[in-house]
Amino acid sequence: MSGGKRVAVVTGSNKGIGYAIVRGLCKQFQGDVYLTARNEELGLKAVEDLKKEGCLAKFHQLDITKPDTINKLKKFLQDNYGGLDILVNNAGMAYKQASTAPFSEQAEVTVQTNFNGTLDVCEALFPLLRPNARVVNVSSMASQFALKKCKVDLQKTLVDISRITMDDLKTLMKQFVDSAKNGTHGDVGWPESGYGASKIGVTVMSMIQQRELLKDTRQDIVVNACCPGYVDTDMTSHKGHKTIDQGADTPLYLAMLPPNTTSPKGNYLSDRKIGKWEVTQA
Repeated sequence: MSGGKRVAVVTGSNKGIGYAIVRGLCKQFQGDVYLTARNEELGLKAVEDLKKEGCLAKFHQLDITKPDTINKLKKFLQDNYGGLDILVNNAGMAYKQASTAPFSEQAEVTVQTNFNGTLDVCEALFPLLRPNARVVNVSSMASQFALKKCKVDLQKTLVDISRITMDDLKTLMKQFVDSAKNGTHGDVGWPESGYGASKIGVTVMSMIQQRELLKDTRQDIVVNACCPGYVDTDMTSHKGHKTIDQGADTPLYLAMLPPNTTSPKGNYLSDRKIGKWEVTQA
């Protein structure tokens, strides 16, 4: 163990917004920055590209849908750093609008990656968070849009952050996937968007995590969710109007929040502003 040197990890960061977040952290964060990717070759190439810009990132392989790779990363961080100071959960996926995959498949795969995968990373790495650590869960404005399209009773459950538990949230995400498979998701209150539902999960997850961490003996651990905006990336088929660096701005702002931040804390942000997470008539 290297005496507790500071360290940051960005998931899904060999391209797009994640790549820009790594680039920003290399410039702002006093410590080692790990770019992670499912594909080692692509990850190492991204590290080389950053090196040409004078940004010295490091690489570690990670596929958030594969627990063995999450556990390898955890052990690596434990053995080499003894902790973790910044975690940016950026990895995620979305089906293209033109996709012919059935809705049941889109719902299952998207929730498995964006919600379950992100939660698995958090559950593995949160024990390593040091005092003053910062966690950023990259969500989406789609979470707000999808919330508005949920039936009111479901909205009320999803915005009651003082009451909803992580087990409740897992059950609701499973309910969405199961009901999507048998075509009843609309009847039980869910919208027609696997991506939107998965990002509802990420936003609410973040709020629950912050509430739970307030009871933790480690001081000043801050978790927030954010929307990077509509960014020109592969995921948007390059239709977004923001550059990847503009998309990285809010995640970087949250990753670098100063010690003893009281706000934003356990919030959902867009363009550095706290967004509303409340019941609206569908």
